[in-house]
Amino acid sequence: MSSLNESAAVDPSPPAAPPAALGYRMPAEWEPHAATWLSWPRADGVSFPGGGYARAVPALVKMVGALAESEPVCINVGSVEQEAEVRRLLGGLPGGYGHVRFYHIPTNEPWCRDHGPTFLTRAADPRLAVVNWDYNAWGWKYPPFDHDDAVPGHVAEALGGLPVYTPGIVLEGGSIEVNGAGTLLTTESCLLNPNRNPSLKKAQIEKVIKDHLGVTNVLWLGDGIEGDDTDGHIDDLTRFVDRTTVVTVVEEDQHDVNYEALHTNLYRLREMSAEDGTPLKVLTLPMPSRIVREGQRLPASYANFYIGNKVVLMPSFSDPHDAWAASVLREAFPGRKVVSIDSRELIWGLGAFHCLTQQQPVA
Repeated sequence: MSSLNESAAVDPSPPAAPPAALGYRMPAEWEPHAATWLSWPRADGVSFPGGGYARAVPALVKMVGALAESEPVCINVGSVEQEAEVRRLLGGLPGGYGHVRFYHIPTNEPWCRDHGPTFLTRAADPRLAVVNWDYNAWGWKYPPFDHDDAVPGHVAEALGGLPVYTPGIVLEGGSIEVNGAGTLLTTESCLLNPNRNPSLKKAQIEKVIKDHLGVTNVLWLGDGIEGDDTDGHIDDLTRFVDRTTVVTVVEEDQHDVNYEALHTNLYRLREMSAEDGTPLKVLTLPMPSRIVREGQRLPASYANFYIGNKVVLMPSFSDPHDAWAASVLREAFPGRKVVSIDSRELIWGLGAFHCLTQQQPVA
């Protein structure tokens, strides 16, 4: 087990002012990373039932391997025994796993995007800061979640005692998408859902977001896709690929239940602008064909990709639309290699690569 910051711990208590007032911001995902964080799933967790953990392991291992030439990977494990298990699983990677660092931070489930820290940077400051949102497992759907809720504080401590800001509202990382320059995308179906912050109005939620992430322009889409137990996370719908360009998924089958919601989101996006008034450029991604398992539609989406320093990890589904989606992402990220990894078993856990990862930006 190792640390990315070997300096002595310092007092993590932040000043009374919110981070945005002190010059902090949340960088865009394509900005340079110091590392990617993961929380390794437990075989007895709720995310991959019915033997699903073993079936999901190959995709998890490929994900870690695909990041080898891109950046360090920090993996949260709950025990010495789990670390040994993950080391065994990664041992077959062709290039080894020398880029992996293990942290003994226990978690309930593997979705680090949602329970992990939101990292902040500010100019001329050698240290990051962390936003520690409250976490309630997407509206109390999957208790217990006590370990997951504690992850941001543990990560801040592991990195040398980073300043921690606690807004006091429930918010998951997959529900927000930033361009790093002042604009944030989210959805009404998630952030305004009464199972998160029932006492807060839209304007109040916007103020907390602006105060803690350094954004000035909050853009709201509507509903998410069928089968998404997060109530409509933005990372299954629409992603920034540069300051003024987004990719968004669109369903072309008029008989599919996602057709209306995704076209409504597309219409909204075409009327939206970045923080300086520049209209958004909108690229469209296809939706994969409907995937149903044990009577449940799974939230398969090509928008759940992860942007590393040198690669873009794209979920694929052995679907005719895979190649189309990959070509869109290659156009959007000409300086990165698009790595397509079969995610038919990952999506049984109702998430893919963006849900599993959390970027640590370079300070």
